[in-house]
Amino acid sequence: MKFTVKQIAHLLNGEVKGDESLTISQLAKIEEGSTGDISFLANEKYEPFLYTTNATAVIVGRNFEPRKEYSTTLILVENPYTAFTQLLEEYQKMLDASKKGIEQPSFVGEGTTVGENIYQGAFSYIGKNCKIGKNVKIYPQAYISDNVNIGDNTIIYAGVKIYANCVIGNDCVVHSGAVIGSDGFGFAPQADGTYKTIPQLGNVILEDNVSIGSNSTIDCATMGSTILRKGVKIDNLVQIAHNVEIGENTVIAAQTGVAGSTKIGKNCVLGGQVGVNGHITIADGTKAGGKAGITKSVRKAGTALNGNPAFDATEYLRSMAVLRKLPALEKQVKALEEQLLELNQQGVLA
Repeated sequence: MKFTVKQIAHLLNGEVKGDESLTISQLAKIEEGSTGDISFLANEKYEPFLYTTNATAVIVGRNFEPRKEYSTTLILVENPYTAFTQLLEEYQKMLDASKKGIEQPSFVGEGTTVGENIYQGAFSYIGKNCKIGKNVKIYPQAYISDNVNIGDNTIIYAGVKIYANCVIGNDCVVHSGAVIGSDGFGFAPQADGTYKTIPQLGNVILEDNVSIGSNSTIDCATMGSTILRKGVKIDNLVQIAHNVEIGENTVIAAQTGVAGSTKIGKNCVLGGQVGVNGHITIADGTKAGGKAGITKSVRKAGTALNGNPAFDATEYLRSMAVLRKLPALEKQVKALEEQLLELNQQGVLA
């Protein structure tokens, strides 16, 4: 696929500074660019590469002022990072558009309806009474159980497992190995020391524009629904337990675990390896640093947390500053103890 610089600038609402007739065939990092590539410059530490890159075009900010001579063509936009992301999205759409039709062997159950322009890869399975929207891509070896609804333009990658009765919205992406709707961790302790399984009868609802990373697991509710609201983005290797509700546009990084029945607000950011206790509420806009352990409800919107158990991020940084000084402080205390002992022996403190 080839496009001119002019066509790309039009797509990005950008202004060309250089030869707009040049042809672009692929995207690349600015430090690795070659003829036919387009890249971007959003971080000033990468500016030196602008003057040495072989990329045909580079996307930069409208206010960018070069400090040296350069040979590439520039596309001036409001936000280079956002513009390049948009370009990546368009490129991905074109790649996905090449996937069409139903490969064999594959299976579609009785009572299932499938929208137009679907792609269903070989060895994929769709159960009974499902509703699959238009422009949906279901890659090989994906499993979709009975009574599942999948909205328009959603992509289900290879090896995804979606349990019965789950609902996936429009424009969602579920990456390989993810499991949607598996049983929550529900076991009742018995008098004899054994555990009795509590049936998990609910489902999972992913609203529109939700992205689920590879090998993540979203458990079904015991009753009702586990819900991920519009725009939620989940990284790889994340565990979301039963009856959890996650608010709009919240993002969760890898290896995070959220225990059952917790409600996370909108526009929250949870770093990698964060642990969230069950049956608590986390306010809108909360930000938790990597490995934070959130053990109790967060009531104030916009709270920043760190540490385990998690507390105010600023106080955490101050604590870490003191912690690094502990060996020196220990030496000072021991020295003072020795001085006091010596003074006491001399009778000075008598």
